[in-house]
Amino acid sequence: MKRHRSVVVQASGSPRRVIPFGERFLHEKVPVGTRVVFPNPPMAPVADLPATIRHALWHPLGCDPLPAKLRPGMKVTVAVDDISVPLPPMVLPDVRQLMLEACFELFDRYGVDDVEVVVATAFHRRMTAAEIRRMVGRAMFDRLWPDRLYNHDAELPDGMVVIGHTRHGEPVELSRRAAESDLIVYLNINLVTMDGGHKSVGVGLTGYKGLCAHHTPEAIRGSDSYFDPERSAMHQSVHRIGRVVNEKLDVFHIETVLNTNMYGAGIDFLGRPEETWSDFDHGRFKTLQWTLDKLPPAGRRSLLMKVPSPYGVIQVTAGATEPVHKKTLERCFEQHAVAVEDGPADIVIAGVPFISPYNVNSQALNPLLVRCVGLGYLFNMYRGRPLVRKGGVWIVCHPCLAEFDPEHHPSYIDFFHELLPETRDADLLRERHEKRYATNPAWIEKYRFGHAYHGAHPFYMWYWAENGQKHVGHVICAGAEQPGTCERLGWHAARDLTHALELAKELLGDRDPSIALLHAPPLLISDVS
Repeated sequence: MKRHRSVVVQASGSPRRVIPFGERFLHEKVPVGTRVVFPNPPMAPVADLPATIRHALWHPLGCDPLPAKLRPGMKVTVAVDDISVPLPPMVLPDVRQLMLEACFELFDRYGVDDVEVVVATAFHRRMTAAEIRRMVGRAMFDRLWPDRLYNHDAELPDGMVVIGHTRHGEPVELSRRAAESDLIVYLNINLVTMDGGHKSVGVGLTGYKGLCAHHTPEAIRGSDSYFDPERSAMHQSVHRIGRVVNEKLDVFHIETVLNTNMYGAGIDFLGRPEETWSDFDHGRFKTLQWTLDKLPPAGRRSLLMKVPSPYGVIQVTAGATEPVHKKTLERCFEQHAVAVEDGPADIVIAGVPFISPYNVNSQALNPLLVRCVGLGYLFNMYRGRPLVRKGGVWIVCHPCLAEFDPEHHPSYIDFFHELLPETRDADLLRERHEKRYATNPAWIEKYRFGHAYHGAHPFYMWYWAENGQKHVGHVICAGAEQPGTCERLGWHAARDLTHALELAKELLGDRDPSIALLHAPPLLISDVS
């Protein structure tokens, strides 16, 4: 596979780069000498995905084949990743449908009738019936919904149980249905190295007690990139929890790895370096820009949300948690890791796209999620050393409007307007307010019976940016349309990218700083030398 490395913008080359800007795309001129970090091109998908899945079930790593674990009368819980992956949703059929169909072929053949399928949402919002139907396919949906196919409910009275504690005293809390099953089968999508492994069951099927072990400011600050699990305190906690799960329960993982083929046929050029664009590609980009500029914000969001991604599955592995996930991480890094020479930059530019794991089919990417994507996800897309130096400037490109989806993010609204004027300190927010939000009856009701993220969720999103916020000296939002919103986040606001770069130079006291541009999405992981 041809791999990309970081490329320095030359005076004689193309100085313009496409930068995601919410529901639009900027075509910005960047300074000569800017180091542009491109994602790798997509690796070739497996030739026959259904056959590859079936082969994995019969030839697992570290345990018996799935058919050998099945017997009539047993209780099986199948858990599947929720709508937070992949982003955007993939072209049908969704790989979760194919995995589910392969498992049920075996359940039927071996007389296993007591099977329930749980969407592993943890504190994410409940998926709608239409979203679940799209994910699992009509046949599986019609067969199982709603009694045997449903969303995880972390607030179900008597529905959660603590099955043990780690050697660090962390409670291992799971769905009672899963904890009382003879077998748990987890169907996983790995879009990035942060997903899968022990995190699947230990986080996806847990509740507030379980999340309190690692969704904390301390654990986040102790994570030297969430995309490098060996250096992540959050992952270390999850691993301890997962090992207790595996000691108590029989867990069979099926993990898939996706390539970087994020953009469909009409906009596939967006996934390639601008130097490779043809005249036709430049024309298509101008048409896309014109169309998006003419639409109102809701129309732009609706249009982009409806364009699925033609991801290819590049690996399927099944079996015991740790050997399976070891193979998964190796393949993920092979797809995503990009060599970056000459060390961290003084200034890094990162465009924030319209979508995150937490606003699929929502009305907006609200400012808490803009911060989470910019400083939580994009900042952490490295292995070894961050792309920006300690005390450097991180520039995010986004309009950063104080817009919220009242159905999906009701507690976010209060967090932004009630808590941030008081303090931005993550430890104080957790100490003073997290439990109150987590136990708010109105938000629990919206989480359980509506489609709201849990009342505690905005705290986790705030914590998620902790290590990025502590590492950089300043954050500047380029193209900010509401400077007051940026100020509430603790950021500087700039009219556009040119203004942001001038402001960054002033803040650094350096008129000739090194600059890098993170050319994502598609996703990548910087290997900074």
